[in-house]
Amino acid sequence: MATEVAADPAHGLANQDVFSATLLELARANPDILVVTSDSRGSGKLVPFGRELPGQLIEVGIAEQNLVGVAAGLASTGKKVFAVSPACFLTARSLEQIKNDVCYSDHPVVLVGISAGVSYGALGSTHHSLHDFAALRAIHNLTLAAPADNWETRGAVHAAAAAPKPVYLRFGKRPVPHLHCEPAEPFAFGRAYRLHDGDDLAFLATGETVPRALGACRRLASEGIHARLLGVPTLRPLDEAALLDAARTCAAVITVEEHSVHGGLGEAVASLLLHHRLAPAFRIVGIPDEDTVTGSQEEIFNHYGISPEGLAQTARDLLRP
Repeated sequence: MATEVAADPAHGLANQDVFSATLLELARANPDILVVTSDSRGSGKLVPFGRELPGQLIEVGIAEQNLVGVAAGLASTGKKVFAVSPACFLTARSLEQIKNDVCYSDHPVVLVGISAGVSYGALGSTHHSLHDFAALRAIHNLTLAAPADNWETRGAVHAAAAAPKPVYLRFGKRPVPHLHCEPAEPFAFGRAYRLHDGDDLAFLATGETVPRALGACRRLASEGIHARLLGVPTLRPLDEAALLDAARTCAAVITVEEHSVHGGLGEAVASLLLHHRLAPAFRIVGIPDEDTVTGSQEEIFNHYGISPEGLAQTARDLLRP
């Protein structure tokens, strides 16, 4: 079931900055933790890691397929390996290696997609990763997580380091708000978090769309519309109990993701609800099937309605008789 937490709008660091700092802490205590990177030490904030622990970092250059193959080979010897590369390249160029070398071979590599979604902004569609959930959901034996804030990121890195199976972690490069003040339970894969309470409709959001959905909930509350927000950091496994409860309790469900509307959180939730014969009013908010506009992450979000006002309007439209 979803864990209830209090929300704090104060801003924290970029999730990938917190990832690199947390990983360095873990690697200091465990020399079997290794990082393999594809010319991503700078963008992945791994320069301090390489400076302090040069024997635990391997640079393969711009060679993402080699990145995953080397990581799988090291994991087969008992090392805990984090393979770090921009999400757009890691999950496209290396898909065969992820499927065969990591997942089929059951090596507990942690695949880390940095600068995910539309984090690269004006670099355009070649650098957007709007396909990664869809591609990786089709591969068995892989936990998929997109933390929303710094607390979820720290928890996900610790959980991934301890996981006996392959894991994919997805991080953005912009500072994010703190969403969790005093969580009742520690972070765990497969758990959703209730960040706003309400029974009129439910937002189910993942990754860096969660703060925008929280803003929508607050706007709607001022209008007398009570929206529930479930932060869903894990796309596999889903917190089915929490999602089904939201669908049974609320008249409408809106999923929100920094991903194509095809193959991501929205379609995973739609499948779950239909399997359980639940049919609330339903909408998937993400990036539509078109050439993605160019701009900053915030500009792209606003263009596609992934903003507090845009999501609030989607809710109003869905609830309208």
